[in-house]
Amino acid sequence: MSDSRLPGFYRLSVDERIDVLVQRGWLSPGDAERLCGPRQLLTGAAADRIVENVVGVFGLPLAVAPNFLVNDRNHVVPLVVEEPSIVAALSAAAALARATGGFRVEQPESLLAGQVHVTGFASAEKALAALADAKPSLLQAANEVHPRLAGRGGGVRDIEFRELTLPSGEPLIAVHLLVDTCDAMGANLVNTICEALAPAIAARCEGEVALRILSNLADRAVVTARVRYSTDDLASDDYSGESLRDAIVRANEIASVDPHRAATHNKGIMNGIDAVAVATGNDWRAIEAGAHAFAAASGRYLPLTRWWADDNGYLCGALSLPLKVGTVGGTVAANPAAAVGLALSGVESAIELAELMAAVGLAQNFGALRALVTSGIQSGHMKLHARSVAASIGTPEEHFDAVVERLVDSGDVKSWRAEQLLAEVRSEAVGVVPTETAAGKVILFGEHAVVYGRHALALPVPGAVGAGVERAGTLEVRVPAWGISRQIARDAPGGIDAAIMLILRELGIGEAETFCISVDSRLPPGMGLGSSAAVAVAVTRALAHFMDLPLDDARTNAIAFACEKIAHGTPSGIDNTVSTYAEPMLFRNTGSLDITRVEAPPDVPLVIACSSAPGLTSEMVAGVRERYRQVPARYEALFDEMDDLAVQGAALLAEGAYTDLGRLMNICHGLLNAIGISNPELEHMVAVARRYGAAGAKLTGAGGGGSIVAICPDGVEKAATALQHAGYRTLQLPV
Repeated sequence: MSDSRLPGFYRLSVDERIDVLVQRGWLSPGDAERLCGPRQLLTGAAADRIVENVVGVFGLPLAVAPNFLVNDRNHVVPLVVEEPSIVAALSAAAALARATGGFRVEQPESLLAGQVHVTGFASAEKALAALADAKPSLLQAANEVHPRLAGRGGGVRDIEFRELTLPSGEPLIAVHLLVDTCDAMGANLVNTICEALAPAIAARCEGEVALRILSNLADRAVVTARVRYSTDDLASDDYSGESLRDAIVRANEIASVDPHRAATHNKGIMNGIDAVAVATGNDWRAIEAGAHAFAAASGRYLPLTRWWADDNGYLCGALSLPLKVGTVGGTVAANPAAAVGLALSGVESAIELAELMAAVGLAQNFGALRALVTSGIQSGHMKLHARSVAASIGTPEEHFDAVVERLVDSGDVKSWRAEQLLAEVRSEAVGVVPTETAAGKVILFGEHAVVYGRHALALPVPGAVGAGVERAGTLEVRVPAWGISRQIARDAPGGIDAAIMLILRELGIGEAETFCISVDSRLPPGMGLGSSAAVAVAVTRALAHFMDLPLDDARTNAIAFACEKIAHGTPSGIDNTVSTYAEPMLFRNTGSLDITRVEAPPDVPLVIACSSAPGLTSEMVAGVRERYRQVPARYEALFDEMDDLAVQGAALLAEGAYTDLGRLMNICHGLLNAIGISNPELEHMVAVARRYGAAGAKLTGAGGGGSIVAICPDGVEKAATALQHAGYRTLQLPV
């Protein structure tokens, strides 16, 4: 595998991270498609074959921790975990460890014990002697249960016998069948061997079988991981390396004398190990049980790690615990998500996976102790809470990290404070206070039919875009929300540069004039919400305001329509018209504008949700035109039906008859699908919205991606939350 160091990985988007993992060889293109495509890693149908009574698939984040170097092998660690700070702490701990050679891990043997407990015998001494005599034949019989296991290099290696006494005083014999399960965790395999051998064992003891099942205290599969940290690498502005080293050693010593602290200490270790186990399809419950039993094996519950300072002053750590894991069989084979996790890890055997898990446990313990003895563990938890609050107010992705950071710094992680901070961040990002605004739009009925002279019913998204202008040495444009900040290319054939040059010409502003034009857009581009028209309207108004030029709405609309031709080729004119006038309207363009303003209620319960991919209006319009040419009569009939829905919809909207309006929206969506502008993701979004309270839902805009709109008479929260949980950004009116 390639180097596991991935600098700046956390700053990337989810799709960018997946691309990096593919480029570096940690993910195959097929696995990448499973992660970022519309299909689930684990479908409901597949889950139904794993456990009983399946009703869905429960999601948890799948993350990766880079930087791991274990026994000179690079690893990117897959982690299924929802607790904050774990991934960051692991990545940092692994990066520090690389300076001193990474983690050294060993597992001398990897055997799983199957147990057969026998009672009711007359003499323990006689029973144990009989078992000792029969050991060769019992070993042979045990290996005959799974003959192919021996062929793969595994098998039953030994049989051990112990005499125990029950609380009642009754004697008990415990027989351990020690099995090398190769790369399988081996629970079912060992249980089968136990059940097959139990009658013969009981017969030799002249007793009765009480139990026959594996033990999850896998103390014949103990892994030991070691690491060293230089005090120079531990030092920070606030702490010397020596003081941090000694504080970590002291924290470990506290856990060694206080079982209450040891329980939390070991829980932190398992935060990392369990996350890898879940990501690779292993039984984390068995691992947990074995780890805690091992911690208490001395009769006192102790920490699983030890930290000390060596003769050279390095901070040294060691972790020992039983780990019997698998890379084949069981859930690993049944759950495709586990296959992706294993592929990410880069391990080639079950022993390598156990070694990686032990290294992760030791790294996580270091990270937790370092946080505890410095800033405290709560800072990471506070950041997660801040992220939840920022998401709850609809913070756009481009401002998300800044709002979260300021929320944490403020110490007041509340929604109202997040709203204030978002406004601050927006203002700073734009750099110029917007002087003029424009509306976005959402079409309820009439997409594409409006291009052919039919009605469309649209609502404004008020104040969605703002623009401001200030003097500058060059002509430049900034749209932080879209990642645009550059000097305008005066001869650009298209895009925002060409639109701004057109606006300057239409307003009569000479080429010698230079400005910085800043735009604050709350609308994502390419989502069918009229973002390009709204930018054109806002910039036109801001330039006229700055130059003190006369400008009315009709002229603004005409200029914005010309800009829309640059963006979309043959637009209908609805986007720029709604953006200019910011009113609900029934719109038709038959060569001249026919606009009927609709008296809609003030708070229409709409949810808008954006898909993962933009829709390209020009391509979608061209595609519909080509299909229209092939069967014009059919399409004329469809467009007539859409026209009728738009007119009826306007009346229902004015009445506030939202349930009936929703029914028409559902019909309209079917017609839009029929003309070929929907896709599987939009269909899924529509289904989610309808399932969770929407009376009607449909795609909105050009299609092929973009957005859907849903009307929710009983309130928008349920549908909005469901769409957010499905991974979609939502907007609610007003923005």
